[in-house]
Amino acid sequence: MSEFSDEFKKRTKLFAISIINLSKSFPKIEEAFIIKKQLLRAAFSVAANYRAVCRARSDAEFLSKLCIVVEEADEVVFWLELLTESGLFIGDEINKSLKEANEILSITAKSRKTMREKSNN
Repeated sequence: MSEFSDEFKKRTKLFAISIINLSKSFPKIEEAFIIKKQLLRAAFSVAANYRAVCRARSDAEFLSKLCIVVEEADEVVFWLELLTESGLFIGDEINKSLKEANEILSITAKSRKTMREKSNN
């Protein structure tokens, strides 16, 4: 495994942990509970599926798992935006999480594009 892959695996895991910690301070209302559950599921999926990307046995499996990471990272962005835009949760911590989610999304989407181009050649 490359150094980048190893570091990115750690980064996605730390991101999932940061979402756990962020979610602990959500308001105790039903709407926030529902979003919290979805947000946690998506953040965990980013980290878990990136680990699967690192263990892929073929280019097709790599691309398949990477596509899941992109979808789940985009979902994390959605839930974080929904929390802030609805006014349910506002603060520096959510802005940091949103920035990190967008960076992870950007990196993985670029990797997916590169793999697709490689597959088409």
